[in-house]
Amino acid sequence: MIPTQHTLATPYPVGPVHCYSIELAGELVLFDTGPPTAEARAYLRKTLPLKRLRHVIVTHCHIDHYGLAAWLEREYGATVYLPYRDSLKVARHAERIDKMEALLAELGYGHAFLEKFRAEIDNDQVFPEFPKAHKVIEEDLPKELGINILPCPGHSQSDLVLSGSGWAVTGDVMLRGIFQSPLLDVDLLTGQRFRNYAAYCSSLLNLATLRDTEILPGHRQSIESVDANINFYVSKLLERSSRIAALDVSLPVAELVQQLLGADLNHSFFVYLKASELVFIRDFLEQPELLRQALKEINLFQPLAKLFDKVFRAA
Repeated sequence: MIPTQHTLATPYPVGPVHCYSIELAGELVLFDTGPPTAEARAYLRKTLPLKRLRHVIVTHCHIDHYGLAAWLEREYGATVYLPYRDSLKVARHAERIDKMEALLAELGYGHAFLEKFRAEIDNDQVFPEFPKAHKVIEEDLPKELGINILPCPGHSQSDLVLSGSGWAVTGDVMLRGIFQSPLLDVDLLTGQRFRNYAAYCSSLLNLATLRDTEILPGHRQSIESVDANINFYVSKLLERSSRIAALDVSLPVAELVQQLLGADLNHSFFVYLKASELVFIRDFLEQPELLRQALKEINLFQPLAKLFDKVFRAA
């Protein structure tokens, strides 16, 4: 049995989001929840027997994927499971925001920008109510549900792929035709910047194990194939890297974002997204062998070899 896809509108630029329901071991399971909107609540009430809902499993804590988790816990008694690294963010939210400010300051952003950034992200529009008694997927998910857990960090440090017999719910890990900037974040296990680039290179090895699996993505209806999706993402990374490689990437990230990517400093979250992309590309330029080796291990380097060469001819 393949989970049923539910498509919910969102007020965000990413557009509609999917969540998935399935009966496992005689219990109703929901993967992701949709955004914290009245329309999404009404859809779930109408479409699912929420009084029977037992497990809400979140692929990663971005607002469009976990926005209704606290509501489902409170109103229907569902048990909510979050990825381990997201559970750390919930428990240490204020510390994380402080460390994010410090990280952006290290990248060259001043006090005025940091105040705007904090005001823009430290509110319920970015971080809606967290579930009060959530459990941790990697530690607490009942074995009788038969769900396999595959860590695939990159887009965010907490990304998990959750799979069953012939299917995999992938959240934002596998999105057709979208180049996602891996989000700049703090690793609360170390107190340092989370290394998205190194994580993504490792995740490619895990993603390759899904080649014969039906992918159930968080956005858009389907993907062509795992290989096509990886090729698209890496191609976009290499194309953007070739434009940046000729520049002085030793400049502060804040200066590069403003001067070279044309970011408007009045929109702090947009600037943050651009800074995330640039830091990821800079890490790649410093350690290209990580990506090259990962692609070779999954037999996908050859189609991308010319793009690799173009990047380093530009450097």
